[in-house]
Amino acid sequence: MEKWELAQVNIARLIEPLESDRIADFVANLGPVNAEADQAPGFIWRLQTEDGDATSISAFEWDVHDTAGVIVNLSKWESIEALKEFMYSGKHVEMMKRRFEWFHKVAEATTALWWVPAGHIPTTDEAEQKVQHLREHGPTPEAFTLRKVFNSTGQQL
Repeated sequence: MEKWELAQVNIARLIEPLESDRIADFVANLGPVNAEADQAPGFIWRLQTEDGDATSISAFEWDVHDTAGVIVNLSKWESIEALKEFMYSGKHVEMMKRRFEWFHKVAEATTALWWVPAGHIPTTDEAEQKVQHLREHGPTPEAFTLRKVFNSTGQQL
């Protein structure tokens, strides 16, 4: 029986460049939030450079529109429950409450979840396809949200 892991991507359109004073508090908290993620039960992997930086990775440039750019968070988790536990606790939830200080409100889907075979490392191209699929088709077993979840066999939970 094949083992599956949960991939998740979320993107955000910046109000100002990462170097601006307005975004400084967000940037200052990236390290602590990422450290919490790295230690969270059920965490497997996250996209980052060799220096541990995820903000310098170019992706989703087609989604920039009239903003200062798009930042990407791409990670893998053992389960939906593990991802939720991290998302809604600690520094991460504090930062989520303040997200509109730094990012534009967006009507389209900016977060997608999907199942990948254990050991598979999702790419930014794959993540872009999942967000586009979700925007075009809504939640399906191929790309879904925390509000409409599917298990690894495609059944809605």
